[in-house]
Amino acid sequence: MSVPSVTSGPATTDDDIRAALTGYRRVALVGASNKPERPSHGVMGFLLRHGFDVTPVNPGLAGQTIHGKTVVATLDEAGPLEIVDIFRASEHVAPVVSDAMRLGANVVWMQLGVIDRQAADKARAAGLTVIMDRCPAIEWPRLGLPNRGGH
Repeated sequence: MSVPSVTSGPATTDDDIRAALTGYRRVALVGASNKPERPSHGVMGFLLRHGFDVTPVNPGLAGQTIHGKTVVATLDEAGPLEIVDIFRASEHVAPVVSDAMRLGANVVWMQLGVIDRQAADKARAAGLTVIMDRCPAIEWPRLGLPNRGGH
């Protein structure tokens, strides 16, 4: 018997990932870091270079800038939302997903190692695309997507 991969989930296919990356431009990056060695810092730069409009979200850094973008404290301040990219520990994902749903996001993207099946199921049931335990900086080249241009 085959066990479904945690990275694919019931509704996530390469087509879902491709549609999320090519169909939307507005990204709220939750858990943004101003430390260059942190994955969230690198992925934010990647997204900006690929034409995304990224708003970093981190209450501890609110008002500062990362990659030239002003950090906001909450997801409410990051709207309008299309993709919510989550760089938080798995146990902190559920409230972020609830906020993303309340604020009308189209996609919830949980980064590598970020897994909350219950929150993912809730978001899918509400009609959102959920991508879990994946990274756009890995998926973009894997899918052979062209650079849309950016900063």
